[in-house]
Amino acid sequence: MKLNLMLYGFVVVLWGTTWQAITLQQRSFISPEVAVFWRFLIASALLFSVLILFKRLKKISKEAHLLCLLQGCCIFGFNFLCFYYAVHYINSGLEAIIFSLAVLFNAINSRIFFKQVISPRFYMAACCGVSGIVALFWHDIYGVSFKPDVLLGIVLCLMGTYGFSLGNMLSVQHQKQGRDIFTTTAYAMLYGAIIMLSLSIIQGKNIVPHIQMISQMAILYLAVFGSVIGFCAYFILVGRIGASNAAYSTLLFPLVALMISTVMEGYVWTANAVFGIVLILLGNAVFFVKLQRLKLFKNKQAIN
Repeated sequence: MKLNLMLYGFVVVLWGTTWQAITLQQRSFISPEVAVFWRFLIASALLFSVLILFKRLKKISKEAHLLCLLQGCCIFGFNFLCFYYAVHYINSGLEAIIFSLAVLFNAINSRIFFKQVISPRFYMAACCGVSGIVALFWHDIYGVSFKPDVLLGIVLCLMGTYGFSLGNMLSVQHQKQGRDIFTTTAYAMLYGAIIMLSLSIIQGKNIVPHIQMISQMAILYLAVFGSVIGFCAYFILVGRIGASNAAYSTLLFPLVALMISTVMEGYVWTANAVFGIVLILLGNAVFFVKLQRLKLFKNKQAIN
């Protein structure tokens, strides 16, 4: 139990702080493509090193490599590119709040790709989530002066969150086919880095830019703690307490991110913002609580 709580707290803190690290990294005006490239190049190198050291790196098929390539595009590439660009338009803490809607996208994609039945509670959760986003950004979008940049930031975050969800579906497919999750994650990170490198070269970006020390530290933090340690801790937690229970972390780390943003970026809490955040988190809670109760009910039936 103590180990589960430690892992859970670790995931919440690590993923709650990565959003501010993204903001600090961008202060050197490093290209988002280059930033994502270095983050996952370092992360994949570290993860491969650990797997090789402990003889845990598994051989995978060509089909698995193709899925890893797609996963790299979705979860370790273009989705982060969206978030890195969005941080120029909206607060990093608000990015984390929007990202918490990933659970709703997961439900939709699970229905599309795996024919899983969508719970009736999903629609209530979705209404809360959409209403929460509207309330959260009401002042910026519908206020005295319309701010198209804010709207662009919201769209980018939603695109990034949906990409993350697609990556989750690919991870589920890996697990359904019995592949080692750490091996596939390492390859997916590597492929994501290669894709971002290719994109940077095509655009003529400098892949070894001169950046400030704070940005260098931010990249290392994102690669080591946010990517390798964060994902590994999360996957271990999933194995110990189940995916549904581990997913509760998405309710908490956005609040950590927003608290840090309040201190570091001077985010101002308005009545609309508080109401919107409560609606978004409530929507996620409604969905998760329903899933957990359904699981307990089925287990009870099986015992009887």
